[in-house]
Amino acid sequence: MKGGVVIAVMVVVAVVAAVVQPGYAVTCGQVETSLAPCIPYLTGGGNPPTPCCNGVQNLKALTPSTTDRRDACRCVKAAASKFQNIKEDAASALPDKCGVQIGIPISMSTNCDHKEGGREIMKKKKNKEEEVWRLANLSTPS
Repeated sequence: MKGGVVIAVMVVVAVVAAVVQPGYAVTCGQVETSLAPCIPYLTGGGNPPTPCCNGVQNLKALTPSTTDRRDACRCVKAAASKFQNIKEDAASALPDKCGVQIGIPISMSTNCDHKEGGREIMKKKKNKEEEVWRLANLSTPS
């Protein structure tokens, strides 16, 4: 009887260890589940609902590494290709509208293999916006 209990405990520990192993990349299912509440915003515009922004925050938590961000970027592009009426401007504005810097540009034209899985692209975009602001106002935004 004791041997059966020990074996059962070992099986449970092995299953838990297999499920919770660190280092596994984010799955497209996780990305799609996180962003599913955003579909009405992405297709209609306006302001993203709270569940959408919670999903964007969850996506950030799921993608701590460069590999995770690259994988998530590919998943975002694959999911977006399923919808013909996603508004590109709404998609690219989503992280900012939710107040979350996820390091993954949400765009059909993003090169997911770019350095940092999109983070470098976002930095360059911000630098370009600051340069335009300086040229227009001869100062940096505060």
